[in-house]
Amino acid sequence: MFILFEEDGAFKAGSVLADNDTTLQVEAASGKRSKIKAANVLLRFKEPSPTALLGLAESEAAGIDPEFLWECAGDDEFAFAAFAKDYVGHEPGAVEATAVLLALQAAPIYFHRKGRGRFRKAPPEILKAALAGAEKKRLQAEAIERMASEIAAGTLPDEFRNQVDALLFKPDRNRPEVKALEAAVERSGQSAEALLFAAGAFRSAYELHYKRFLFEQFPQGTGFPEIEIPHAPDDLPRAEVQAFSIDDAATTEIDDALSVTPLPGIGWRIGIHIAAPGLGFGLGSPLDGVARKRLSTVYMPGNKITMLPSEVVDRFTLYGGRDCPALSLYLTVSDTWEILSHESRCEVVPIATNLRHQDIEPLFNAETLASGLAEFPFRDELLTLYHFACACEGRRGKPSATQGVNDYNFEIEGDLDTDPDGCRVQISERPRGSPLDKLVAELMIVANATWGRLLADLKIPALYRAQVGGKVRMTTSPLPHEGLGVDCYAWSTSPLRRYVDLINQWQLVAAVSGKPPTFSGKSDVLFAAMRDFELTYAAYADFQRGMERYWVIRWLAQEGITALDATVRKENLVRVDRLPGLHRVPSLPELVPGTRVALVVDKTDPLTLTLDFRFVATLGVTAADSGADLEDDEAEIDDSGDGSSDDSVPGAEPAVEAALSQPNEDA
Repeated sequence: MFILFEEDGAFKAGSVLADNDTTLQVEAASGKRSKIKAANVLLRFKEPSPTALLGLAESEAAGIDPEFLWECAGDDEFAFAAFAKDYVGHEPGAVEATAVLLALQAAPIYFHRKGRGRFRKAPPEILKAALAGAEKKRLQAEAIERMASEIAAGTLPDEFRNQVDALLFKPDRNRPEVKALEAAVERSGQSAEALLFAAGAFRSAYELHYKRFLFEQFPQGTGFPEIEIPHAPDDLPRAEVQAFSIDDAATTEIDDALSVTPLPGIGWRIGIHIAAPGLGFGLGSPLDGVARKRLSTVYMPGNKITMLPSEVVDRFTLYGGRDCPALSLYLTVSDTWEILSHESRCEVVPIATNLRHQDIEPLFNAETLASGLAEFPFRDELLTLYHFACACEGRRGKPSATQGVNDYNFEIEGDLDTDPDGCRVQISERPRGSPLDKLVAELMIVANATWGRLLADLKIPALYRAQVGGKVRMTTSPLPHEGLGVDCYAWSTSPLRRYVDLINQWQLVAAVSGKPPTFSGKSDVLFAAMRDFELTYAAYADFQRGMERYWVIRWLAQEGITALDATVRKENLVRVDRLPGLHRVPSLPELVPGTRVALVVDKTDPLTLTLDFRFVATLGVTAADSGADLEDDEAEIDDSGDGSSDDSVPGAEPAVEAALSQPNEDA
């Protein structure tokens, strides 16, 4: 005797070895023996053999029309064996009965299962809806197959045209377009970016990276709402100074200017003047809403997205030739460069000029300082400030810049908006720590440290940049910044391009004016702004590093460079000549830091930002590099994109954590 039974949701056939009413001992065709419940037996038969039954039944079931079965069935629940008798018109054999069972089981749209071997036909209205759903799925499957074939063949499906951003940056795996793209990726072995680029979904790798960033950080676009441009109070006193700024030509958000006034018999009064948008608008204003949302200016080679509208920047930036509202810190400095006292004021400051690096640095550098400075505007003021900066650096016990680290500027020639692939890039490097760098960096450190201590002493809440135990973080506590060698450090010198500085400026204005501070006590708003700033600032820095990596890849191809020399920093990390950041070279043998090596460019891909180097040979050891300070290297490593030391826009603050442990972070 043979039986057909159900086990673990599957139909099986076997030979009965023992029948004990409630249980049976069964041997399957494979020889495996098992004990089953009698309730699981669906059919007892003598022929064909268990091995042949299911094969024959499956072949016969394939020819049964489920719609005809549905028409034949009554409305009541039924057993498959009884229904099989009505269907075939005679007592069904084992194969016929099993074929009907398989056909019923395979048509859940037409028949609802009610138990082992028992079914009930679907009501007409439910069947109609189910058939419509099945047809929809069939058509969708066909559409997915068509779209997958089109995109794999380099043709952009019509359905993709308005969904490219969503497909790449926020794919919904329930959508057929996403399923089609995933299928094409699996078949072709190419990335989704590569397939869409080949199909013309976007014009260039640059556009891909830029649009991805905007999708994530600026989903409503980079435009500003219409906002009334504020004015500073018209009753501010006018400073009796002639201030000047030191920036690169491309800098428009000029946050800081300096002044020097001789004090006969004492020394000098040195002024640090910071642009004061905080005098024009406050917390909760429409402009605050804009700045709070953006939190920082975004820098990238050839472009930037400002924190504040250009009209507001123009109103408050420290342009030469006009009087500008400012928050000023005046230092009384002795002729031995000691700070005797300090005073802070809200005032209007005459900005005599904007000195530009490319004009001043050829005249004011290490060589000209040693040989004697020529005559040029503000020569004496710069010399005074430089001596003061050197004294400040000595008191801190920290260098103004890590030796051997260069800053890199990216100059993009062409129109990024209309023809990014037609643009050319020039990468220039400049050793960090020039006299001008030191001058500005040290004065900004003095301002941020002095104002941070002022707020701490007055117990006015503020946001501080702290470094304790090597970790740099934002905090509301005036903790030390060990990397700078100061007991507290509050970013306050870039209010036009960093929301943290704007917050601290509001608090400083209140302190100077004797008014209640904008934030008091343990403000949830202050904590939320600090948290959001850190996350956003890090995201902006990641994007900048990625775009710098993109332009490095472009530059290598543009110049036809396939080999470069490098200096080993540690393990498999090298600093490649003429390129920013550190790079991992997995093929690098174990070498001592400072070893010079030859590399070849192994693989580049601007779409994925792949930039791989391969070790070729050892060139020797550079003594100057072998003892180089490695403490900041980890902060410059980025496996998906190079770290960089400074913002691509000249005069901007460093965007990576490596710079945060160096005094020129506010240069």
